[in-house]
Amino acid sequence: MSGQKLGNPAVVGLAGFGLTTLVLQFHNVGWMELGPVVALGLIFGGLAQMIAGLQEMKTGNNFGYSAFTSYGCFWIALALIMLGNRYEVFTTSQTDMGWFLVAWTFYTAIMWVGSMRINGALAWTFTTLLIGFILLDLGHFGFPIMNVVAGYELMVCALLAWYVMAHIILGDVFGRDVLPVGKPWISGEKKVAATPKLAAKAH
Repeated sequence: MSGQKLGNPAVVGLAGFGLTTLVLQFHNVGWMELGPVVALGLIFGGLAQMIAGLQEMKTGNNFGYSAFTSYGCFWIALALIMLGNRYEVFTTSQTDMGWFLVAWTFYTAIMWVGSMRINGALAWTFTTLLIGFILLDLGHFGFPIMNVVAGYELMVCALLAWYVMAHIILGDVFGRDVLPVGKPWISGEKKVAATPKLAAKAH
């Protein structure tokens, strides 16, 4: 059993993150209502992504462990906020939501720096995610048009996440690097012995 090949949890984490992010932006730009966003936020972006994060822990990948588990919690929390507002239980104002997003912006900034040590495609994913959060921050503090701008910008983020996912899946299926992800933006010798699984699969 020790030599059995294990799947890479990142393919589920990136799938859940990308799909739920994409559908939320369909709502933010006015194409659809909130129902599917709440469902996906609880199940795919939330629960499935959290499970992927916990599986990353077993591989020793702290980046994937933190990212997938944390953003899974983000989606569950966001879905609960939406439900709370819908049924007027623990309602959240625009300003409250703004500060919620600001806190996640700070977290994303930390992960953005880490992503630059993995590969270019992942760095672009987190760059667009960070920009999206900043735009949403502005949108909730007096510049509502920025929510729509963030919607289109975060669609790019979602598709980039899927690109990284496809890179891992197709690389495994075809046995070679089908979709290149580019070199890390920050290079240099790593000081830790274990290579994070997401980083190892992405090269």
